Amino acid sequence: METKKLKKVFVEGAIPPEKIAQSVANHQSKTNIGAHSIFLGQIRADKIDGKTVAAIQYTAYEEMAGKVFHEIREAAFAKFDITCAHIYHSLGTVKAGELCLFVFTSSAHRKTAIEATNYFVEEIKAKVPIFGKEIFEDETHQWKVNK
Repeated sequence: METKKLKKVFVEGAIPPEKIAQSVANHQSKTNIGAHSIFLGQIRADKIDGKTVAAIQYTAYEEMAGKVFHEIREAAFAKFDITCAHIYHSLGTVKAGELCLFVFTSSAHRKTAIEATNYFVEEIKAKVPIFGKEIFEDETHQWKVNK
């Protein structure tokens, strides 16, 4: 069995909308695809104990996280009949309103693409060692807990 190369997952800062548009455009020539499903994670300006989140600063054990992303990707391809899957996650500071996670799956049928995207998001949240420090408008911070 051939060993697949680890995909580059991390993006420094916010994920630019142009990256999303280009990903969609790159798949228009693939005529075996009938559906795409996209999840976009965006930073919310949550109010916590009277303070407003201005940004989240993401850090990760990159080598370990890369391996976990790869394992999740391989498991998704084994579980779902998907044609393509792309994952991008931010590192560094991402301001409220900006995008921090982009999951994009393609399949012959919509149900499969949607289920695979949901699988990716849940597995990423549960397993990947990425840490978010919520930075408040007053520049204090706290570590984010995934929900």
